[in-house]
Amino acid sequence: MGLTTALTEMFGVTVPIANAPMGGSAGGALAAAVSDGGGLGMIGGGRGDLAWLDREMTLAARSTEKPWGVGFLSWAIDIAVVDWVVERRPAAVMFSFGNPDLFVPRVRAAGIPVLVQVTDLDEAGRALDLGADVVIAQGGEAGGHGGSGWATLPFVPAVVDMAGPTPVLAAGGIADGRGVGAALVLGAAGALIGTRFQASAEALVASEVSKALVDAGGADTERSRVTDILRGARWPSRYPARTVRDEHVERWRGREDELVEDLAAQRAFRAEKRGLPLWAGQSVELITNIRSATELVARLADEAESALIRAYPN
Repeated sequence: MGLTTALTEMFGVTVPIANAPMGGSAGGALAAAVSDGGGLGMIGGGRGDLAWLDREMTLAARSTEKPWGVGFLSWAIDIAVVDWVVERRPAAVMFSFGNPDLFVPRVRAAGIPVLVQVTDLDEAGRALDLGADVVIAQGGEAGGHGGSGWATLPFVPAVVDMAGPTPVLAAGGIADGRGVGAALVLGAAGALIGTRFQASAEALVASEVSKALVDAGGADTERSRVTDILRGARWPSRYPARTVRDEHVERWRGREDELVEDLAAQRAFRAEKRGLPLWAGQSVELITNIRSATELVARLADEAESALIRAYPN
């Protein structure tokens, strides 16, 4: 059957899947493994730590001859870092969360395709006006940070209708090939997948994180600002984070404004020297094992083809 779409044609890949550029965990090994599987591997450049980026981009370049890209946080990145990455000619550069106006023209002028992730229709319109080569429609089921107003199922076709010929990727709540197939039926050119690749052999996460993702269920996750406030993370409040619920979220749910003023609670949290929260989308319910990302891409593609054949047997 094959899964040729505008995404596969744009990047010369064989599977319409990209991994989310998850900050700190989507490094060069994960990007290379996804690309070797036929997808578009993405490195999570986050706020633009140049030493980390140099190491991980070098690793990706040495590990695969297939195309891969780099993703950034629009609200936190510096134009100098974007220019530094552009000079190294990744296959794609992605921006998420915030205003990418300064960055998109710079990258496109260098002839590198730009992916822009959006969480509502206003953001989608701005991305299209900027000339984004691919728009990623992220629903509220997604793990980590995102918007909270749209679910993936209605949001993706709404963005597809706006985007016209511009390819759209679906993101949020996709962890198996059935989800990839559904994204294609909705009119998307593929899927951007985070939590499933967070639970992969190449992700830069501790073994206990991988185990926790396998053990967690979708009902265990919650979107909240609590953990960001406690950590002192300067994320814009419009982008709360979906994590596996913990005692802090339970305690401060609905009291975020109070928590902002409670400096003692914040200091106590930081004194615990806790690690990062367990970022996870609702699709974590579907994760039952840890596999190589290369194997995951192939499995997702096979499952998507099977799902589409079942839905459209003729």
